[in-house]
Amino acid sequence: MATTKAQAPPVTSRRWAALFFIGLAQIMIVLDATVVNIALPSLQGDLGISDGDRQWIITAYTLAFGSLLLLGGRIADYTGRKRTFLIALFGFAGASALGGAAGNFEMLLIARVLQGGFGALLGPSALSLLTVMFTQPKDRAKAFGIWGAISAAGGAIGLLAGGALTEYLDWRWCLYVNIPIALIAAIGGYALLAESRHAGKARFDIPGVLLVTGGLVALVYATSQAESAGWDSAKVIGLLTAGAALLAAFAFVESRVPQPLLPLRVIANRTRGGAYLAVGLAVIGMFGAFLFMTYYMQVVKGYSPIKTGAAFLPMTAAVLLSAGGLTTRLLPKLAPRALIVPGMLISSFGMLWMVTLETGTAYARGVLVAQLLLGFGAGMIMPAALNYATHGVDPGDSGVASAGVNTAQQIGGSIGIALLNTIAAGTTADYLDSHGRSPAIAKRAVVEGFGTASAWAAGIILVGALIVAVLMNTPRPNHQAVAENTETAKTAESIESAEAVETAEPVLAHP
Repeated sequence: MATTKAQAPPVTSRRWAALFFIGLAQIMIVLDATVVNIALPSLQGDLGISDGDRQWIITAYTLAFGSLLLLGGRIADYTGRKRTFLIALFGFAGASALGGAAGNFEMLLIARVLQGGFGALLGPSALSLLTVMFTQPKDRAKAFGIWGAISAAGGAIGLLAGGALTEYLDWRWCLYVNIPIALIAAIGGYALLAESRHAGKARFDIPGVLLVTGGLVALVYATSQAESAGWDSAKVIGLLTAGAALLAAFAFVESRVPQPLLPLRVIANRTRGGAYLAVGLAVIGMFGAFLFMTYYMQVVKGYSPIKTGAAFLPMTAAVLLSAGGLTTRLLPKLAPRALIVPGMLISSFGMLWMVTLETGTAYARGVLVAQLLLGFGAGMIMPAALNYATHGVDPGDSGVASAGVNTAQQIGGSIGIALLNTIAAGTTADYLDSHGRSPAIAKRAVVEGFGTASAWAAGIILVGALIVAVLMNTPRPNHQAVAENTETAKTAESIESAEAVETAEPVLAHP
């Protein structure tokens, strides 16, 4: 019987060129989570969207994205990571074109759901391609340093782009801008990427898909409703309870089915579990800062959209300096928690600094300091956490491991923003009730709300840092660990090669 031998991706400079195009896709995903934020007032007025419905322009994207990521990871693993990457890019571009051309709220909502769905395919396939392309410790550290910088800075870039596009063109270009990015990434990806997939026939855990999707949707929807209905309302409590029950049932089902959507071994590992936790909590600070600073600068300080976007540039610079300069060099030399825990502490202090903001606080003494701290901390957290979120995972599980860290980022950000916004809105309302409602007091009330919510965010990140310090006991990389990982990789390759012989399908094949 003829045998089919597994082939690894080519170890050439083509990988670094391919990384550029994969990075474009990641920029588009992260950018789309924030680029619409600054455009919301213009968008709302143009389409006649009510104040109660405007939140769904953001939530529709995050719900679809976060709840379908695990399925997207499995689809990438079994049907081909390159194929999934290219299909998702074209789908995302089409959904963006539909949203940009939307003439009413319903069409825009459908477009945002489709963007989230295709993003759930794109995110895991992009990160898993990166995982299988870069396996040597030094190259892997450099690649994930670049990836972490893109992931951490993309949100701030989105705010800048959203401000410029809204002010100088039209809010619709906040969606149209995705089309050229997706097409360039698709052309480059088609030319440079090698196909890789899990051996065997694609089998999808449908009960797992329904349970995890239902559970995550219930949790995110509950937190999005808490601001208007209250955390103690029957609706919110019922949704939270249902979400928790569905996720518990999901964990039970995953421990029983032969081909689970999320193998529990992926998240039970202390290193990967700590990485997922770090990413989920880090984005609470980053996304919370984007939300609060945007409204602080536009509503309290009176900045224009483009000035607000430009004011976020120092945060981007801090992320790039930290991730690309410091973390990339230290990642191969230090244990992951030696980077992640200090990064979380710095981010926590950045959120705490926002408590000092007043209505008259100068930019350089207030927002700028908080941005630099948050950016520098995120630049330490994201490359290390993204690296170790897929570190040592079985090659056949790289897609679902990538989906896990993307899910942690998306759901952590969604729940975090809903929680912090509820705290801020409640504090603002209480302040207005006790102090009056003059324009000056209204601005002061907004600042009070943001300060209280920022203090909560700082506390959440601080507790997370303590948990990661205890949980993530992974030692620093060394020659012995590299040898062990190489032997493990050889064993895994042998196993997958054997599976490929049985199925007469190659595990990894060049285009």
